[in-house]
Amino acid sequence: MIPKIVNSPEKALEGVKDGMTLMLGGFGLCGIPENAIAELVRKGVKDLTCISNNAGVDDFGLGLLLQKHQIKKMISSYVGENDEFERQMLSGELEVELTPQGTLAEKCRAAQAGFPAIYTPAGYGTEVAEGKETREFNGKMYVLEYAYQADFAFVKAWKGDEAGNLIFKGTARNFNPNMCGAAKITVAEVEELLPAGALNPNEIHIPGIFVQRIFQGEKYEKRIEQRTVRPRS
Repeated sequence: MIPKIVNSPEKALEGVKDGMTLMLGGFGLCGIPENAIAELVRKGVKDLTCISNNAGVDDFGLGLLLQKHQIKKMISSYVGENDEFERQMLSGELEVELTPQGTLAEKCRAAQAGFPAIYTPAGYGTEVAEGKETREFNGKMYVLEYAYQADFAFVKAWKGDEAGNLIFKGTARNFNPNMCGAAKITVAEVEELLPAGALNPNEIHIPGIFVQRIFQGEKYEKRIEQRTVRPRS
């Protein structure tokens, strides 16, 4: 078995440099690789292109990297609830590529599977399709979307073992599985790290072949988004 356990986020992020393209799992405030993001902030790497469903909030998730102006380009599907993101985008400080959520997921999955591109009907006839190849299949138009090419993928799982096998919990099973193996190096941080063979094979969501490094994270905030309504009169 190839050893994959690293003892710290610092070791897990060895090789991350300025100008790289990174994938980061998470959906809203759920399933975010908090320890990896904290180490990216500490390392001070900059000019990053980040692929993630959303951009966190002002003081959490990718919002921490935005505060330090470490992100050059953000590839996302949803960017609300982050005032600093909005400010940087409107001022021209941050390049933003908005992608339909399903397309973003499939472009990750295509990279994971080794496919160079996919055809999707999402975005046809809109700004999303401008400058892209289109093709008709069975009377319906589709847009050609290229698979992502990333240097590192950072994912967060509930449980993992020393072979890199992963189990995700609840809604944290969002973009994380799609990003495993979709970059040159996949780094998984887990809440519970177990010996090989300790996980039930029937419960494993991602096999270890898609993971190059794994470590046990700590001090997870696990924030929960709350519905906000106007006060009743």
